[in-house]
Amino acid sequence: MRDGGRIAAAIEILETLETQHQPVKDAVRDWGKAHRFAGSGDRAWIGGLVLDALRHKLSVSHAMQDGSARSLALGTAGRVWGMSADELDEIFDGDEHAPEKLSEAEREGLDRDISDAPMHVRGDFPEWLEESLVRAFGEAAAEEGRLLSSRAPVDLRVNEVKTEFERATKEMKSKLKAVHESDLTKLGLRIPLRDPRAKSAAAESIPAYGKGWVEVQDIGSQLAALAAAPKMGSQVLDYCAGAGGKTLALSALLHNTGQVHAWDLDWRRLRAIWPRLKRADTRNVQVHDGKENEALGALVDAMDVVFCDAPCTGTGTWRRRPDAKWRLKPSALEKRMSEQDTVLERAQRYVKPGGRLVYVTCSVLPEENGDRVAAFLETTEAFKPVPALDVLKASGGLAEGAEDKLEACATDLGALQLSPGRTDTDGFYICVLERSA
Repeated sequence: MRDGGRIAAAIEILETLETQHQPVKDAVRDWGKAHRFAGSGDRAWIGGLVLDALRHKLSVSHAMQDGSARSLALGTAGRVWGMSADELDEIFDGDEHAPEKLSEAEREGLDRDISDAPMHVRGDFPEWLEESLVRAFGEAAAEEGRLLSSRAPVDLRVNEVKTEFERATKEMKSKLKAVHESDLTKLGLRIPLRDPRAKSAAAESIPAYGKGWVEVQDIGSQLAALAAAPKMGSQVLDYCAGAGGKTLALSALLHNTGQVHAWDLDWRRLRAIWPRLKRADTRNVQVHDGKENEALGALVDAMDVVFCDAPCTGTGTWRRRPDAKWRLKPSALEKRMSEQDTVLERAQRYVKPGGRLVYVTCSVLPEENGDRVAAFLETTEAFKPVPALDVLKASGGLAEGAEDKLEACATDLGALQLSPGRTDTDGFYICVLERSA
């Protein structure tokens, strides 16, 4: 396909998303199935433009003074991808599958200054979340929103259960020259951002991944797992295990000693954990399914660490799921807050005296983070917050110089709020509580 036809396809998909409420990846996939002539490179190009259009929906629409699918696609190609009006017209010229050439108003939109636009427009986030983001980031709220609207790199965690860090890094660099070591975690690797118009191989297709030497995991998620800091032989409960990404990280921290108990309220989410455990050569994980009291009854007051990656709005992962931020409603936030209160109230039962409760979300909203922990602490005198950064330092898993970067993330209750602007990671909240009695 020529680029003009690709832009026309992106417009078609964006129009579909306006009328049919479905995940953007499903819409791109369905378009590809209906247009078999489009190759993998075409689909990657088209999907990249659609995703970037959703990432920058408010700012682009404001600049173009038009929220139509056409303006959104053209505005993204120009304002985000850097294609000039003349370049776009040249691409469209002579291509019967391309959109019509740009109007004068569209040309003006590509260059319009929006520095005086409202904060939520500059930050590309729903207006109703502005107060929450200002609480979280103050004057940097618009910039953090903008960065949450950017593309995310691919992060990997080296699995030292199966190989040494140097060996895995050497193999990764032999396949992907641009891979570099994380400046936050000792076992983290990063595949930098690619050209949005280019197709790149999935990390899962890399031989080191197939051998279990590396796992795909955001650096922020790796830091969250490090906050558990379990000692060798510890008993750990991953209370909201989901697909098992942090379960694997917790297991690796124990080097196959002790036991990691993985449980999730929605047992269907646990299905993905089995092949991951096998590939990682994990032998200290016990997966529990079924009703909580039956599955976890024997673990009450027995865990050295209870790790809660609580259900949340996912605002910290907007870089990877840009359509989710426009679907988020106040009622969904209220529901998540209620679920988080329940998670903390129930999960604390499994922590033994002297043990640790680690509360984590992939959210940047204070309502889901510090507010929930503060509400929990009002109900009990058995738990006290400890500085998460101190725990991370003691874990031995931080990269050299990481402490200075993470100090800027400290917030109330000794917690850390990571973000694209502060740590170039997803927006993770990490709070560590210890049981005194």
